[in-house]
Amino acid sequence: MASRMLSRFWSLVIGHWPLAIAILLVLAAVGAVRWLVVDLPSPDRLYERATAPSTRIYDRHGRLLYEILDPHGGAHIPIPLAEVPPACVNATVATEDASFYHNPGVDGWAIVRALWINLRGGEVLSGGSTITQQLARNLLLSPKERVEISLERKLREAILAWRLARTYSKDEILALYLNETYYGNLAYGIEAAAHTYFAKSAAELDLAECALLAGLPQSPVRYNPLENPDAASARQNVVLGLMVKHGSVSPQGAALAAKQNLHFASVPFPIKAPHFVMVVRGQLEKEFGLEPIYTQGLQVYTALDLDVQNAAQRIVRYRLAQLADTRDDQPPRNVRNAAAVVMDPHTGEVLAMVGSPDYFDPRIDGAVNGTIATRQPGSSIKPITYAAAFDPTRPNPSTGSGHRPLTAATMMVDVRTAYVTREGDPYVPWNYDRQWRGPVLLRQALASSYNLIAVKVLDYVGIEEMTRLARSMGITTFDDVDRFGLALTLGGGEVRLLELTAAYGAFANGGYRVEPVTITRVEDSRGRVLKVWEATPGPRVMDERVSYLITDILSDNFARVPTFGEGSALRLSRPAAAKTGTTTDWRDNWTVGYTRDLVVGVWAGNADNEPMQHVSGVVGAAPIWHDVMETLLKGRPSIEFVEPPGMVRVEVCADSGFRPLAVGSQRLAGSRKQEAGKQPARCPRTIRELFIEGTEPTQTDDWHWLFTLDTRNGLLVGPDCPPQFTTQKRYTLYPAEAQEWVRGQNIPQPPEAYSPLCPGQEAGEQGSRGAGVRGSRGQEAGSRRQEAGSEVRVTGSWPLILTSPDQGGRYRLSSEIPQAAQQVIVAARPADGVTLHQVTLLVDGHPLTTLTRPPYQVLWPMTVGTHVFTAVGADAEGNEVKGNRVTIEVEE
Repeated sequence: MASRMLSRFWSLVIGHWPLAIAILLVLAAVGAVRWLVVDLPSPDRLYERATAPSTRIYDRHGRLLYEILDPHGGAHIPIPLAEVPPACVNATVATEDASFYHNPGVDGWAIVRALWINLRGGEVLSGGSTITQQLARNLLLSPKERVEISLERKLREAILAWRLARTYSKDEILALYLNETYYGNLAYGIEAAAHTYFAKSAAELDLAECALLAGLPQSPVRYNPLENPDAASARQNVVLGLMVKHGSVSPQGAALAAKQNLHFASVPFPIKAPHFVMVVRGQLEKEFGLEPIYTQGLQVYTALDLDVQNAAQRIVRYRLAQLADTRDDQPPRNVRNAAAVVMDPHTGEVLAMVGSPDYFDPRIDGAVNGTIATRQPGSSIKPITYAAAFDPTRPNPSTGSGHRPLTAATMMVDVRTAYVTREGDPYVPWNYDRQWRGPVLLRQALASSYNLIAVKVLDYVGIEEMTRLARSMGITTFDDVDRFGLALTLGGGEVRLLELTAAYGAFANGGYRVEPVTITRVEDSRGRVLKVWEATPGPRVMDERVSYLITDILSDNFARVPTFGEGSALRLSRPAAAKTGTTTDWRDNWTVGYTRDLVVGVWAGNADNEPMQHVSGVVGAAPIWHDVMETLLKGRPSIEFVEPPGMVRVEVCADSGFRPLAVGSQRLAGSRKQEAGKQPARCPRTIRELFIEGTEPTQTDDWHWLFTLDTRNGLLVGPDCPPQFTTQKRYTLYPAEAQEWVRGQNIPQPPEAYSPLCPGQEAGEQGSRGAGVRGSRGQEAGSRRQEAGSEVRVTGSWPLILTSPDQGGRYRLSSEIPQAAQQVIVAARPADGVTLHQVTLLVDGHPLTTLTRPPYQVLWPMTVGTHVFTAVGADAEGNEVKGNRVTIEVEE
């Protein structure tokens, strides 16, 4: 019987197969729908939320910093849609769901587009969620399901959204969305976000503020304006563009909103170390997600020491108040903000993070975290440049072979020098006080922060090498090397105070990378350990001898006296290394420094980038750094920096950096020197300099000479002059690059002519020997070029160098100034080691003048057009010596 019924069924199916397929499809669809909706929550539960234990954040000693409450179980203030500004409504709709008022809870085209992208990608790659879908996902799906990336979850979400759209009006859905969406920094809902970011109610928000908030839900951490204002601003511009596209704001209105200067602050609430807590909160969200924060009752233990935090906060406020309290005869300094980081250089533990003097003060944009915001560091970045140049093990990126390292005794000439940018424009670095100091050794150049020398050092070592070292030390903002020029070593690239402080930690700990540590342990409410941090050394990023050499220079109070004086704020009651930095526009100043067991970084300025007034690093940031260091180290033993193996101390001349001539040496340096009546002399002042073993100088000093002169007229004498008419006088022969500076400083130089009162001297011989004396200055110092690395790429290999005008210079003739007064200096000098008998200066191939003695310069009356300057010289034998070409533009 059963077999006959089964046979009849299959006969029916075979005879009516289209109907059978339709029935099967219907059954499958019903099963799929039941499978998708069987456990879907009811839309009526939209306003329900389960309570959960709160997450707590503690300092290193277990003291509570902040308790993160589920906003739906704590202080959560929903507001009616009528109190939300139209700009916020329009910005949200344009950004999240442009078809919100027309779609049935789901956007069919968006889903099709998402499915197509997902199918092409082989996985669920794109969403297409409407405002209603987002609301359904966040409030109705389980915490586990809402974070799933699956087609099943998308379909269940769409069904819920369709149901919601039939249960609630559009205004009700939009009001719920605006009240429940997470905007970052513990702010759920538009009202909480307005209080968190702008210290005002949502009803008071303007277009610019609404556009910024509407851009946050996509990624509250990435677009956090308190930590990454540039990303937040870029996202704000995207929102404004979408509003223009969908007709909710005019292009002019959007442009004005984009230019508006926003001020960030927060309404006070119970919290300690708020900037630090917000950083920890963001890290928790990145690592664990939102759900565990609100459902698992996390117990978060951090590296922060609340006592250290409070001390640093108190000092920041006190020193800022001092800066604001100016006398009647002083202009206002206009510095309202400062930030400080205190860190253990061996473990990276962040002991204090003061992001501003007052997190809740809207007048100073107090909620902006100054320790994480990117700012220009000024000269505080220079030690990384010098570290790259001092390293004897680092390869030269341009040749692949090891470059000869510079040393603390390398001499470079601090004189006006023009460099050419990628755009062909001239770039002339100036020192802080706009003075030139001539020949200086690198110890003093770094300690006293001479800008031109720092640029020469970077030019020698290369931007690629310097940024590579900076990245290895933890600087994340030096990623695109092509956008940097030589001004990078003067602070031309932005950094974060937290990262720069950690980078200085590598100098303090012997060359190991320091990763800032904020969270040390995380447990859930049941005591299960979710994360534990263990102190381990970072990778070695620097030779320990290099880190010690930098430390030795930055702690050398004598070497920084020329710029900072003897009793500056950089000097502590114990060994400490420190460096300041000030941007040329007075917008930022820094001090970062360290002892053996503590590294502290301080920034001072204004969060809105308004310039300060005459507040340098040593005036603004350094006193904060000094007080924080002295306060935190009080009662601790004074610990010296430990010199590592492989260091040697060698006596060198204090001006040239070469080894001094041995006492009693009779070495002569060439026939011309012998003819000129000269003999080498020991340099008048020597120092014992620190070197990495193998880099100490081998060349003997050849700057200092004893010249034999005629006592009757002070001129040179030959070997036949009677001894009763002669005397010896010491002179210093500086390199050719320094000759103009020597003349400007009125430094005595030896005579160039021979005495006519001595027998056996003929006029022709006098002229020849005189030229030899003049030219020998370059030869005597020229051999030091490879020794000290003083020849930088700006001069290239030209034996004759045009020093003015600057390559790529642009000039404009003025009708208000007499034509005769509108002139440009055309000047040249021989390279080190080049002897010249005469120099001809040319413009557009036509001679301007021919000179037989320095200075080789002339004034040229400007004319409109493009002009090419060259120089041609001749040595004592009449051989032609060519110079480089300089092109300028003169406009009307």
